[in-house]
Amino acid sequence: MGAMSARPNPEAAARQAENTAPHRAGFACFVGRPNAGKSTLTNALVGRKVAITSNRPQTTRHTVRGIVHRPDAQLILVDTPGLHKPRTLLGERLNDIVRTTWAEVDVIGFCLPADQKLGPGDKYIVKELAGIRKTPKIAIITKTDLVDSKQLAEQLLAVSRLGEELGFEWAEIVPVSAVKDQQVELLADLIAPLLPKSPPLYPEGDLTDEPEMVMVAELIREAALEGVRDELPHSIAVVVEEMLPREDRPADKPLLDIHANVYIERPSQKGIIIGPKGKRLKDVGTKSRKHIEALLGTPVFLDLHVKVAKDWQRDPKQLRKLGF
Repeated sequence: MGAMSARPNPEAAARQAENTAPHRAGFACFVGRPNAGKSTLTNALVGRKVAITSNRPQTTRHTVRGIVHRPDAQLILVDTPGLHKPRTLLGERLNDIVRTTWAEVDVIGFCLPADQKLGPGDKYIVKELAGIRKTPKIAIITKTDLVDSKQLAEQLLAVSRLGEELGFEWAEIVPVSAVKDQQVELLADLIAPLLPKSPPLYPEGDLTDEPEMVMVAELIREAALEGVRDELPHSIAVVVEEMLPREDRPADKPLLDIHANVYIERPSQKGIIIGPKGKRLKDVGTKSRKHIEALLGTPVFLDLHVKVAKDWQRDPKQLRKLGF
């Protein structure tokens, strides 16, 4: 009888191993063509809307970090702007930020939508990745809910071959659907062991270390971009001038006053943003206010103004003023 009880219990052993396994913490960034599902994936992993998601290229300007807390690891997601062939000073700055970020993170996830063929844009990025030797790279096939298994298999093969052609091996190739929450947890499981041994780098409650004003500005910018004609995606910058709790409010009914300016490059763009009888700007206010209230957990009064900052993308002084 005594011999029986000495048999190892695999579950207990696994639990014990889990407790003694060193905690890991580190940084990962997702790269890929615009609209490859990077921000949606960040949000799915963190479990709350942090990165701005928009179906327009170049909407993520700031390094928005989402933080995934796990018992065994802490994963800090750094969202870099898309890498593209630069046309303006802003474009060059964004590309420099991308390369520095890639060299500093512990893991790079290359996102490729399941429903789009591998294109020159993807190859351009993977070629750049191949040059960053030391960092482990995971290929993430996103939006798997949009394709059948045959199409998915072809995409997995294509991305595997692309690595071989460029002389490196993917640490993992993982299909996910952030929208359907499929394999998102698995992706976190695969990234965790690639991180360095380290205690948590951020307190448990933190979801992002991006200052609140910057995140609020991003949410307003996202709402302003939606449904706007194609000539505007780069021409909008948002600066939150102030965020102040309204005085004389009872403690149980706080209100936060937010004053923000939406900057565009040319007077002719003003009408597009404001819309007939101001309807468009009003919609932007209503939409972003909902997201801001959810983010900050408090009722908000949002005061939006549209201003012209002539050709700000080409003017270093204005770029600095607008936070680039």
